[in-house]
Amino acid sequence: MIFRQLFDAASSTYTYLLGCAESGEALLIDPVFEQTQRDLALIRELGLQLKLVVDTHAHADHITAAWLLKQKTGCQIASAAVINAQHQDLPLRHGQLFGVRGVRLEARATPGHTDGCLSYVLADQSMVFTGDALLIRGCGRSDFQQGNAATLFHSITEQLFTLPDGCAVYPAHDYNGRTQSSIGEERRYNARVGGQANETDFVGYMQAMNLPHPKKIDEAVPANLRSGCPADGQLPAEPDWADDLRVTYAGVPEVGAEWLLQHASELTLLDVRHPGEVIPGELPAPFATALEIPLDQLGERHNEVPGDRPVITLCRSGRRSALAASLLQAEGVTQVASLRGGLLALAHG
Repeated sequence: MIFRQLFDAASSTYTYLLGCAESGEALLIDPVFEQTQRDLALIRELGLQLKLVVDTHAHADHITAAWLLKQKTGCQIASAAVINAQHQDLPLRHGQLFGVRGVRLEARATPGHTDGCLSYVLADQSMVFTGDALLIRGCGRSDFQQGNAATLFHSITEQLFTLPDGCAVYPAHDYNGRTQSSIGEERRYNARVGGQANETDFVGYMQAMNLPHPKKIDEAVPANLRSGCPADGQLPAEPDWADDLRVTYAGVPEVGAEWLLQHASELTLLDVRHPGEVIPGELPAPFATALEIPLDQLGERHNEVPGDRPVITLCRSGRRSALAASLLQAEGVTQVASLRGGLLALAHG
C-alpha cells in the first residue's frame, strides 16, 4: 500500500492518501479545499488515479475538498449517512466495508464530537483514521454541533480502544506537530480518556474545558454539508494563461515542451544556464532570442525580465529553471513556469 500523511498548517489538519501500487487506485481521507492542487500533484506524480474521497465528519475548522476533487477527477464522495451531505455518492454506516481496489476499510461509528463522526479501520487493523474522535493524547471537543461527552467516551472505549494495541492511530488534527500514535499508547496515556478514567472522569474533564468558539465554524459547517461545494456552485478561478500549466508537488509551475513550441513567440523565454553551457544553434529557431540570465544572478537581475508576457524558464534538466520560476514568483511575477524536463525534454520530443 502507498501511504502518505499530508498537513495543512492553517487548520492543523492531516489529510491521508492511501493507494494501491498494483491497481493504481487511491483514496483521500479528510482533504482540505485549499490544498487541492498539492494533493492532485502528488497523486499524479505517484501514478495513481483518485477514485474516492472520504471525510471523517462535517468539519468546523476547514472546508473539505471533496466536491472540488470530484469535479477535477470524477471520484466519488463518501461520508457518514447521518450527515446527509449534498453531492454524497457513498453514504457510510457503522460496520460498512468500502475502499478502492487494494485498499479496504471498515467504517466505525464514533459519535460524540459530532453525531456524524466515523473512524476508518484498515482491513488488517494495522491503522485507524480517527478523525476528531480520538486525537494524540486528547480527543475532539464535545460542546457544539451535536457533541456529547458521554457518547464520545463510549465511542472511544468501545469502538477504538477495542482495536489491537499496535494499531496505528492517525487523527484528523494535531496542534503540536505529533504525527501518529497507537491504540495501546492512547489507552494507557491519553490525558482525557486513558489509564483508569471512567465516564464520570471523562465527562467532568470535557465539561470543564471552556474552549473558544471555532473561528471558521459558521463558514465551514454549511460548506461541508454541501461536501465543500461553494454556495454559488462555481469552481474557483485558476490561472488560464497556459492550458498545459501544472503545479508539481514541490509547488513548481511547469509547462510541457509541446505547448512551449506552439506558443514560444508569445512568451519571454529565460535561459538560466551558465554562458559556457549555451551552444549557438543548439535550440529551435524560436529560442534564439531567449534572454540569458544565469540562475546565480537572477536575484539581482530579475528586473531585466520583461513583464509584458508570460515567462518560461529554461535549463538543461528543469531543476535550475524550477528554482528560477519560484524566485520570479517571489518577486511578484504571476505568469511564470518552468519547462517540464528542461531542454532535454525539448531535444527528445
